[in-house]
Amino acid sequence: MREEKGNGRTEKTVQEYIDETPFWADGTKTRSAPLTRMQWRIWWLASAGKFFEGLAVFMTGVALPLIVSEFSLGATEKGMVGAAPLFGILIGASVLGDLSDRFGRKRMFIVEMALFTFFLICLALSPNYPSLLVFLFGLGLALGCDYPTAHMILSETIPSRDRGRLILSAFGFQALGAMAGAALGYLALYENPDIGAWRFMYGAAVLPALMVLYGRFHIPDSPAWLAARRRIKEAERQTEILLDREPTYPASVTLAYRDSKVKREEKGRMRQLFSRKNRRAAILASVPWFLQDLGTYGIGIFTPTILASVLGQNIEHARNLADLIRSDMLAAKGAAFIDVLLIVGIAAAALLVDRIGRIRLQILGFIGCAAGLFLASLSMNAQGGMRMIYLFSGFMLFNFMTNLGPNAMTYLISGEVFPVHIRGLGAGFAASFAKVGAVVTAFFFPILLKDIGAQTLLYILMGASLIGAAVTFAFRIETRGLNLERLGEGDGE
Repeated sequence: MREEKGNGRTEKTVQEYIDETPFWADGTKTRSAPLTRMQWRIWWLASAGKFFEGLAVFMTGVALPLIVSEFSLGATEKGMVGAAPLFGILIGASVLGDLSDRFGRKRMFIVEMALFTFFLICLALSPNYPSLLVFLFGLGLALGCDYPTAHMILSETIPSRDRGRLILSAFGFQALGAMAGAALGYLALYENPDIGAWRFMYGAAVLPALMVLYGRFHIPDSPAWLAARRRIKEAERQTEILLDREPTYPASVTLAYRDSKVKREEKGRMRQLFSRKNRRAAILASVPWFLQDLGTYGIGIFTPTILASVLGQNIEHARNLADLIRSDMLAAKGAAFIDVLLIVGIAAAALLVDRIGRIRLQILGFIGCAAGLFLASLSMNAQGGMRMIYLFSGFMLFNFMTNLGPNAMTYLISGEVFPVHIRGLGAGFAASFAKVGAVVTAFFFPILLKDIGAQTLLYILMGASLIGAAVTFAFRIETRGLNLERLGEGDGE
């Protein structure tokens, strides 16, 4: 808190206003102030974006067998369908995430949902295979933009003390979306057992997406971003809208001005990202996320095998459309069961992140993932019932630990370790770099599985997890409870 000389007015930064807590009548300070209605609205709208991500990505998996059958796709074309949204996320996170630094968090928050809704409609009406690829890429483009933008609009409008818990709670809607995608896919196949049922899956999400799009027009822009752009009066008005409550507090907002935050923000932005000052943050945000995606997408390829072995109901070769739909329904049910573990993991992460810290949970999660992969590798030499025990318990442990640790923490850390004027660029670069790992795994995992075998491949993924823990420790930056405006001090070099 600072006093402006000459007139006695109290000046604070945006985050200091957000973090400010009230006093009882006797002067005792409370632990925290409840979120305002506007802060909760922003949280729900950001959570909806993560929900749609899980919904759309999982629905593509459920819809894939029907798409392959309708368009008579071969193995290469099938792989392109699976990779198209991932490649879109890779591009969208860096290109569109960077635009939120230039044009504002709110504007891109709206644009990404408009793009998502548009491509959902296009997907439901796809006339042929080439257009399907374009629309899936566009869907991924919108989802990629959401990685940095939703994180930033949350982290820049909520109290520092509760930031980790609230962002991870929003991130947890991704797993809820995956379960909803499974349920929607199953319902669509049950009500309409036809090869075109996949179109209904995408079309059913359009109306909810339009409702979220409408809601995003009615929130303030990030006051921290406006202040960093030297638009102080606008930042003050947006802070008042954000913190509107009954009774009114604060009565008025007078923001402190820090010129050092915005020096050279338009020049050499990528050079600033990898400058000596920000290089540590760039490595911490991107390299562990890349290593985490290698394991996560690799294990995802094993999931159908696990479900088939456990449920014993998989149809190896669909003889007709009825067989294909029945097999797809069984896969949807089984995957929904597995996704429960992701929700348990993210719930544990949300409870612990502001107590234990980001770095400890990420390291613990990476080590736990390696332990799960080791258990799964033991199944390769086991016999009878022990084979399934090792395999299933290993992947169960992996799924829980990845959401407790690296899957959740890499997302959280990437939006917290960069100064505000390059935060979108930094978080977007980290997400894009991570998705390189996802795309590489999607293409090369089946080849390596055939050439070197499952056990050796599991050992490689174990090594990637342990390297992720080591890199996290070596480049650690703990942001628990930190006022993120402090990261903006300095000139960006």
